[in-house]
Amino acid sequence: MAQYLMSVLADTTDLATSEEMAAIDVFNEQLQAEGHWVFAGGLGSPSTATVVDGRDGEPVFTDGPYLESKEHIAGFWIIEAPHLDVALRLAALGSKHCNRKVELRPLFGE
Repeated sequence: MAQYLMSVLADTTDLATSEEMAAIDVFNEQLQAEGHWVFAGGLGSPSTATVVDGRDGEPVFTDGPYLESKEHIAGFWIIEAPHLDVALRLAALGSKHCNRKVELRPLFGE
């Protein structure tokens, strides 16, 4: 099965409501029961990010997000699916359950 990254896109730094968290928990349980679950997690707000550039000599550490944007990644799922159509269906369900847009991308090597 191929693996996919489902990134949760948010246009606010507000945390999920208790109703949204309950719906996400239900979705997570569904992913696990159906054998699609690999890993998932929520992320801190963009203001908690540190950009690390270690390409040239001493690493440079910069506070804040790499990009200034209207949207940011608030969380993610790594899932397994037999083909893209299943992954798209799961991304649509994830979007509905977390009440946010979801970007779906395949992982290399799968």
